[in-house]
Amino acid sequence: MPVDKRAKIANNVFIAPNATVIGDVEIGEGSSVWYGAVLRGDRSFIRIGRNSNIQDCCVVHCNAESPTVLGDFVTVGHSAVLHGCRVGNNTLIGMGAIILNDAEIGENCIIAAGAVIPEDTKIPDNSLVLGVPAKVKREVTEEEKERIRKNALIYVELAREHMKLQGHLQG
Repeated sequence: MPVDKRAKIANNVFIAPNATVIGDVEIGEGSSVWYGAVLRGDRSFIRIGRNSNIQDCCVVHCNAESPTVLGDFVTVGHSAVLHGCRVGNNTLIGMGAIILNDAEIGENCIIAAGAVIPEDTKIPDNSLVLGVPAKVKREVTEEEKERIRKNALIYVELAREHMKLQGHLQG
């Protein structure tokens, strides 16, 4: 089991002082893990791409057969749970959403707050998804795709400010 592995954290990554990152976890450049979040790569691996953010009180875990992999410019809203799933680039996971084992979320998607993505569900690129169980409602607009990316970049800047406050960055 990868519980004895150490996390690999790229440069300019903010990890809040009370966040937990343990096991086989890799976090890409410019990403952030916020207050109270838990990333537990003790059964398989977790990979977080560049400029992604795992917001307050999220849980990211996996099982032995199902790693968790997030692309670049992914926003995971407060208190979401991601377990053994894959999330494509430039995707927003809404607050309190739950994504279960072997689910695959495409690129440029919006998963609404509180949505539950059941095991083995495949969500195509450019989908707005909502409900319990979640269903594709419509395609994401170009404006929404741009907003997802901008939101991720806002968190890159916010993370820099928090690192400055904690003395991890100069000027």
